[in-house]
Amino acid sequence: MDRTGSADLPLHSGRVPDWLAERMARMGRVLVEALVLHYGRHEVLRRLAHPFWFQSLGAVMGMDWHSSGVTTTVLGALKRGLTPGGRQLGLYVVGGKGLQARRTPDELRIIGDRVGIDAEALVRASRLTAKVDSAAVQDGFELYSHSLILSDDNAWAVVQQGMNPDLRQARRYHWLSEGLGSFVDSPHAAIDGPSQGVILNLTDRRASRARAAQVELVSQGPDVVVGALRKLRPQPAPAPVTAPLPLPHLQMPLHEEVTREDVLLRRLHGTLAAAAEQGPRDFAELLLTPNVGARTVAALASVAEVLHGAPSRFTDPARFSFAQGGKDRHPYPVRLEVYDETLRVLRAAVDAARLGSDERLHAIRELDRQARRLEAVATGPSFEALLQEGWKDVGELLPTDAPPRRPGWRRRRTSPQLELPGLDEDTPSEPPPHSR
Repeated sequence: MDRTGSADLPLHSGRVPDWLAERMARMGRVLVEALVLHYGRHEVLRRLAHPFWFQSLGAVMGMDWHSSGVTTTVLGALKRGLTPGGRQLGLYVVGGKGLQARRTPDELRIIGDRVGIDAEALVRASRLTAKVDSAAVQDGFELYSHSLILSDDNAWAVVQQGMNPDLRQARRYHWLSEGLGSFVDSPHAAIDGPSQGVILNLTDRRASRARAAQVELVSQGPDVVVGALRKLRPQPAPAPVTAPLPLPHLQMPLHEEVTREDVLLRRLHGTLAAAAEQGPRDFAELLLTPNVGARTVAALASVAEVLHGAPSRFTDPARFSFAQGGKDRHPYPVRLEVYDETLRVLRAAVDAARLGSDERLHAIRELDRQARRLEAVATGPSFEALLQEGWKDVGELLPTDAPPRRPGWRRRRTSPQLELPGLDEDTPSEPPPHSR
């Protein structure tokens, strides 16, 4: 299976404030490190290639839970977080939005020179995935963002996004190199989404003769092509063909607020119950962090599910916005004290595991196991009560106001050879490479 899924999202413009962008980069880095320690580098690629997991990752990092901006900001945060010391993990992120996407081949060659990967094969994969989702499949969405995540053994995932300004929608496409058969002969198990009228799909296996005819026409020169076009007569649109069972397709709603219908409350109750039951025992004794309160343990339980949960558990990505809150105050503003304490606990657990002591990471994993065990029997506050709890003691903090910086805060320096993105959302200026 080559194309692994897609997502339809409402367009959302804006910019992530610096205080959140810096934390998202750190959170992305520590989550990837934990995944690599538990499951290996290829599992990171598999998860990024799953549209539901990707959206849940953005929510647990504090980004808007539903919008198209999740794609560009999460990939930008991963690029910023993984670039320093990427060789240590063996994972790299290249590309991005607009001009950054067009620099993907150059960035791949820079990494190839450093670590000895087959950069030209990756450049070809980058070009073909962009071409397939923009030219071979014409579904009304024009690509403006293209990111490739690779490991140092030439495995890769591609996450790219197209825009339909008239519909105020974006569509995200996910690819994975694992089990790659062909870029142009049925790379998609299905193409799914709201009807956009007639869709041209030259990658369908039934279009093999059409692809061969195009190659033959081009090889014969322009006169033959023009002559063939003159002979064309308008033809009725073909009847729709029933598609096979679709790949995972995430359809996000237009509303920005988190509603009761967006969350499977029994799963959220299971997460909160696991935090209440396991947190005092595991974290007070094992992590030796007396400042970790119930709210931080609840956030860690959501993070634990992102690290260890099966794909079937991410059908309600809005649930993960209850971990830290959201940039635009949905379901409530990002709670910085909780975010910073979650980062501190995760970083301490990962650093200890690198030194051979993995008890702390196992304690976090236990939160996920207990949440799945308890969700069938746990009860808890109503959805409305959970919202009120999140808004408690928020004060007058505006959603895009930068809180005071801690003493000694400074921006991390990065390599001048790879341009790192700012975490802006969806106002594209140029299409990515090879998309036209």
